[in-house]
Amino acid sequence: MSPYLLGLRLSGRRVLVVGGGRVAQRRVPALVDAGARVTLVSPSVTPALEDLAATGRITWEARPYRVGDCDGAWLVHACTDDRAVNTAVAAEAEAKRIWCVRADDKEASAAWTPASGRVGEVSVAVTAGGDPRRAAGIRDAVVEALRDGTIDARRSRTKPVGVALVGGGPGDPGLITVRGRQLLAQADVVIADRLAPRQLLDELPPDVELIDAAKIPYGRYLAQEKINELLVERARAGKFVVRLKGGDPFVFGRGGEELLACARAGIPVTVVPGVTSPVAVPAAAGVPVTHRGVSQEFHVVSVHVPPGHPSSTVDWSALARSKGTLVLMMAVERIGPVAETLLQDGRSPETPVMVVQDGTLPTQRAIYATLSTVAERVKAAGIRPPAIVLVGDVVKIGQEVEMVRAERIP
Repeated sequence: MSPYLLGLRLSGRRVLVVGGGRVAQRRVPALVDAGARVTLVSPSVTPALEDLAATGRITWEARPYRVGDCDGAWLVHACTDDRAVNTAVAAEAEAKRIWCVRADDKEASAAWTPASGRVGEVSVAVTAGGDPRRAAGIRDAVVEALRDGTIDARRSRTKPVGVALVGGGPGDPGLITVRGRQLLAQADVVIADRLAPRQLLDELPPDVELIDAAKIPYGRYLAQEKINELLVERARAGKFVVRLKGGDPFVFGRGGEELLACARAGIPVTVVPGVTSPVAVPAAAGVPVTHRGVSQEFHVVSVHVPPGHPSSTVDWSALARSKGTLVLMMAVERIGPVAETLLQDGRSPETPVMVVQDGTLPTQRAIYATLSTVAERVKAAGIRPPAIVLVGDVVKIGQEVEMVRAERIP
């Protein structure tokens, strides 16, 4: 017989969980998020549950279950690895007319815990006849469809208003955040940069107005003042506007300027941080920007103007003296003057350098060099923007990983 599904509002209500293993570790956080007063009874618990107890988010009684523990509970979870204990807990709960979920026996359980997910204010719960794997698979499909707009998010959620500044990530469309994809699916107007994940734009409904901001280096672009004007104009017309950028909107993305323009116009703004390319692209190429015993710091630098330019605010001399990793953005066209400046200010000519073009995309490629050879290597390889230059000993970690992998290939 099919179960009767019900959404329990557990805020402030006592919930008993007996057992401190992996099942409890999965269930307790959801109960805490629902506002329940969770009492956990178990001689031992996992580190994650112990941390919840140490921070006061749950009450842990470090002992075996005993009759009477169900008193005052609105809901009980029996999740020990001892069938006899689970049976005893369920029997007490049944006698006291308290719903009990048994982790070890779906047929003997008075209630089932559904596979659940949440997208905005929409909650999804699937039981699938008590089969947890099948339920989880169906739940994942429905949640993903809500997130990417396959199930019409406009109807399933309250329509957002104003402007959303969305970071699209480093290039791979799969690296946009869940929240960013949700808002993109609800947009009436999308203003997109050249480095935003273009494949996502193909998924937009035909009635969405798409404005290309271009931002092509030394080429066509939409002036920032015009972009600000469009954000305000379309939002005032009642449209929900998504400003889609590559990386993160507040990392060399002029997101602050757009936020100020909207604030001055009284337009509400949602900021969705993105996976930023200064960290993500080196990672995709197998190089960490920090590594224990190698680099305890990293510096992200915009090289849209060369060293010595009147509008540059970069202290190149300090960067040359630093032992940290340098992550250089927009540096390909000016890599010669940058390398020369770092060498003059004290960086070793043998400092390892990696240049990654089209990071996270199928066309990604990387070259290795030293500070004394990088300008020549970039020119010879025909490297073009977008590319990131990584300077520092962490580059050796990536080279070591490649060597280890090569040695392990039969």
